[in-house]
Amino acid sequence: MQEKYLPSEIEHAAQARWTASQTYRASETSDRPKYYCLSMFPYPSGKLHMGHVRNYTIGDVLARYHAMRGFNVMQPMGWDAFGLPAENAAIANNVPPAAWTYANIDHMRTQLQSLGLAIDWSRELATCKPDYYRWEQWLFTRLFEKGVIYKKMATVNWDPIDQTVLANEQVIEGRGWRSGALVEKRDIPMYFFRITQYADELLSGLDTLPGWPERVKTMQANWIGKSVGVRLAFKIPPGPPFAKGGEDLLWVFTTRADTLMGVTFVAVAAEHPLATRAAENNPALAAFIAECKQGSVAEADMATMEKKGMDTGLKVTHPLTGESVPVWVGNYVLMSYGEGAVMAVPAHDERDFGFAQKYDLPIKQVIGVEGETFSLEAWAEWYGDKSRGRCVNSSKYDGLDYTAAVDAIAADLTALNLGEKKTQFRLRDWGISRQRYWGCPIPIIHCDACGDVPVPAAQLPVVLPEDVVPDGSGNPLNKRADFVNCTCPKCGGAARRETDTMDTFVESSWYYARYACPDFAGGMLDARANKWLPVDQYIGGIEHAILHLLYARFFHKLMRDEGLVTSDEPFQNLLTQGMVIADTFYREDASGKKTWFNPADVELRDGVATCKTDGQPVIVGGTEKMSKSKNNGVDPQALIDLYGADTARLFTMFAAPPEQSLEWSDAGVEGAHRFLRRLWKAGHEHLQAGAVAAYAGGELGDAAKALRRQLHQTIQKVSDDIERRKQFNTAIAAVMELMNALAKLEGDDAMTRSVRQEVLEAAAALLAPMVPHIAEALYAELKPGAELRPGETMTWPTVDASALVQDEIELMLQVNGKLRGQVRVAATADKAAIEAAALASEAVQKYLDGQPPKKVVVVLGRLVNIVV
Repeated sequence: MQEKYLPSEIEHAAQARWTASQTYRASETSDRPKYYCLSMFPYPSGKLHMGHVRNYTIGDVLARYHAMRGFNVMQPMGWDAFGLPAENAAIANNVPPAAWTYANIDHMRTQLQSLGLAIDWSRELATCKPDYYRWEQWLFTRLFEKGVIYKKMATVNWDPIDQTVLANEQVIEGRGWRSGALVEKRDIPMYFFRITQYADELLSGLDTLPGWPERVKTMQANWIGKSVGVRLAFKIPPGPPFAKGGEDLLWVFTTRADTLMGVTFVAVAAEHPLATRAAENNPALAAFIAECKQGSVAEADMATMEKKGMDTGLKVTHPLTGESVPVWVGNYVLMSYGEGAVMAVPAHDERDFGFAQKYDLPIKQVIGVEGETFSLEAWAEWYGDKSRGRCVNSSKYDGLDYTAAVDAIAADLTALNLGEKKTQFRLRDWGISRQRYWGCPIPIIHCDACGDVPVPAAQLPVVLPEDVVPDGSGNPLNKRADFVNCTCPKCGGAARRETDTMDTFVESSWYYARYACPDFAGGMLDARANKWLPVDQYIGGIEHAILHLLYARFFHKLMRDEGLVTSDEPFQNLLTQGMVIADTFYREDASGKKTWFNPADVELRDGVATCKTDGQPVIVGGTEKMSKSKNNGVDPQALIDLYGADTARLFTMFAAPPEQSLEWSDAGVEGAHRFLRRLWKAGHEHLQAGAVAAYAGGELGDAAKALRRQLHQTIQKVSDDIERRKQFNTAIAAVMELMNALAKLEGDDAMTRSVRQEVLEAAAALLAPMVPHIAEALYAELKPGAELRPGETMTWPTVDASALVQDEIELMLQVNGKLRGQVRVAATADKAAIEAAALASEAVQKYLDGQPPKKVVVVLGRLVNIVV
């Protein structure tokens, strides 16, 4: 065994061995229990970052552990390759997104392989390849024909200069990120998945996922947002310009029907038909509506923006009182949510209260709480309290609590044909049309005679041309006659191909299933999918808690209903890892612009930070998530080149529990590397005296016996930490403590050396999931002639129950509640024997001073307290 730990040599040799023997290729025929471990696949941005390293190492630890435990493990890898960043990079570099993407995939694959991940690379897929997206196109056509996918008008962010739709993140202070033009809201035709048909099942299914964090399940439940309330109508008086041809109704949905008698106005979205009609002869209102349409269409933005409104001049009739109620246009009302209209009860809704105060609208109290006084001066929390409130100023409903009032009002509305109880979901149908190039083409053909015609299965895939270089002005597919012009599959006439592409969430909603059968050319999935699904362990960031995970759950149910899978849920267990954070440093110029400095270029001494290149001070900006924008990232490849992949893996697993943020520390990295050197040195020093078999029985001294007990306690703890608790930092700490204890073991006799051998073999195995290269190399040195066969992994150490048995235990000795020493007694000693041993100890005798104790308290297994 070489004396010096040389990570580069060790890691290259191990990786070459794994590749040559296909060690981590999942078996389709094994009778071992399956374990499907999956980390969310990366977007091929070009370079790994430390977040990738952490995410994929977490998955690798679990995959390797289960392989060592005898499971048939599948850990695949692929690329979430479509998306807007590739288009932006293509515009900046004047290259096709395809070329940029494939080059990045090649580079990042090499980087991932350098980490020594136990990945089955034979299952690699890229979502931008036609052999992948062909099958989501096939599913699209099936669902379109069934009505699960449909087309309707939807509101989007429109850049009038670039003539393109913008994602919400591309709208900066109301302007297009590239052109700087004022963004407009525009209605365009889009395709939608009817995810709302599955809302109840998506909600109830959360109860079948005990292996998911409660936080994630709560976030999904809130996003689905099941509400039980009342749908009711305000009458629109007949006559132009509002009601054209008879009496119309303005519908709203509310969960607070108990407050209906306190409505003082209703608010409609800028796109609502009533707003449009009211603006026909009202230039000021038309201008306000146009202003509203320039705002964001994101619900989160709506919640935080300044609430603005304008009176339409229309009044509608209250369904129960017959009173006239003014109709306002509100910039906070979304046409895509509910009815595009809301009833406003300022006295009992905080948003409405602020709006009414701003525009001097009436505020009418209709809910009272005993002992509380209502005031128009400021909002109080109890105004919205439905648990304690009872109806007041509400005519025949006075005195009713929330439930009774809702029931009574709903019954009266139903009798008038002006309302009914209804369950509504916050969840909206999933709009998947994107007016961008680099995505999966939507397989629809537009024919003047036949309408929207799905592309027949025999003509799939609709292949996206990969030689396009976008310039940012609209969808370049519209300019490609060879793509757009086609023949109608129904009538054979001239037709036009759909140029919208699918939301990239579609690709990431079923990739986990395709990994089971990536080579299957006869359909979306084959029988292997049911062999591997559901995924046993899924790993990814908390930022994906809602959309990606919700869409994947929805897609799984779609595939189930198409007979492609038999399970109801895609991911049995979920681990959401925390961010990797690091210090930030910057300088700020006179205009307020900040220049960020990488921590590697900054020297921090006594709280003062200076730039290493010019010696001038920089400002400490605090600790934030590693990002390009803050220039506080650490290049994983540089770390691997300097210390080796095992050091990078060990640090990211040891520095923090997986679900918490990991704070970067150069000292922590160096500490991890020192530990691996000590581990290697311990093995080398032991083997200097020659190979020896691990302890297999025989009489041991107290020190060796104690070390064996600690060893098998460590095996117990590390097994539990990895499998159940998934706390890899404490597992590593336990092995470090074991190695410290080993260093204190003295003696070179055969029995002592056999125990030392047993500890070193076990330590290598226990660390193998975290640091596989050094672990395998050390294991091979410790067990010459017992090299792993091709495709074989190390086995997980087992606990020797006999080693855990203690002949003696140590108890704390207290006198009058204060610790005064310890006493050793037989592990089987009863209270009388323990009491006698305690009273006989020197530590107690000096406090007794020849007198009997007043009282002796024995807590078995822990302590003895003597009262004198």
